[in-house]
Amino acid sequence: MYMYITFWGHEFKINIVVGCIGAFLIAVVSSMFGFGGGPFMVPLMAVVLGLPMYVVVGSSLLAIFFSTLMSTAKHYSLGNFDLDLFLVMFPAALLAGWIGPKIAKKLNPLWVKRVAVVGLTLLGLSLIGIF
Repeated sequence: MYMYITFWGHEFKINIVVGCIGAFLIAVVSSMFGFGGGPFMVPLMAVVLGLPMYVVVGSSLLAIFFSTLMSTAKHYSLGNFDLDLFLVMFPAALLAGWIGPKIAKKLNPLWVKRVAVVGLTLLGLSLIGIF
């Protein structure tokens, strides 16, 4: 089953079954382990679904926002929440969320992908204890 979206005059064909199953699995795993999901949602949308980075970045953030909101509420209800840590990180996250898209818009999409690959590689190496 496919969905067609038009963005900036370009039409994209998306397999919504693959997208929904992938997004669901990413949301479950990210809420279990506490990472935002972006490191997996972006490759799903860019590589598997074939969307360009200028669509992927904003769309993945919106999708992850709702998953993160639900996960945060559940972790809060379970007592897994540190208010002091939140108060330190929240302003920085807001500022970075405002600045990041401005920088990305000025960069060549290929460079945005390259930066994402380097970041994901470092994250993966860190998660397995190599870096």
